[in-house]
Amino acid sequence: MKIVYTNTARRDLREIYEYIAYTLLVPNTAKAISETIMREVRSLESLPERNPLYQDEPWHSQGVRFLRVKNYLVFYTVNPDADTVSVARIMYGGRNISRQLEETSEW
Repeated sequence: MKIVYTNTARRDLREIYEYIAYTLLVPNTAKAISETIMREVRSLESLPERNPLYQDEPWHSQGVRFLRVKNYLVFYTVNPDADTVSVARIMYGGRNISRQLEETSEW
């Protein structure tokens, strides 16, 4: 399957990198975390439905799945007809997930 990042997911990944590199002042860790997230997302090319559906509504009914990568959650949908995986959000697991998902317009 082809992996597609929404603009919001790209922004999320950039903000994760910038926070770790420039606020926490550990650029090597920022690079490593970003690379790990992207590598794990690439693994969704095969068997993307291996990860669970997010249990909260309305996302569960919309087929939103999530992948844990260290302390981060990658939210995505699978479109078998288009042979694509659409990554919608990448966020720190300790934040208010439902609120952030409510603010997500691109799936």
